Amino acid sequence: MSNSPVYVLANLVIKNSERYREYEKGFFPLLKRHEGKLITFDDNSIELEKGEVGLSGRFVLFSFPSEEKASQWYEDPEYRVLSEHRHASTETQFLRLIHGMPSRK
Repeated sequence: MSNSPVYVLANLVIKNSERYREYEKGFFPLLKRHEGKLITFDDNSIELEKGEVGLSGRFVLFSFPSEEKASQWYEDPEYRVLSEHRHASTETQFLRLIHGMPSRK
């Protein structure tokens, strides 16, 4: 695994706001524990080009210093339990890990 930063991009359609808030409450401490950082989220993104699949809902972008840290976050048993709130309260359109550019020396 590379030590380059990685980004996680999620697209969610929130169906149950109350239950999703339970997910959010536990999400940020776990993200921080694994050295992750929220970059931004947007409930009103603007589609610049229309693809075959129209995407809507919330887009969330966060980062980790390495793929290893991202994997540790995703596989954390506490996160796996917490993610049940996300699964029950949203339709996840996608959850992707994107590799960052390696640092140049």
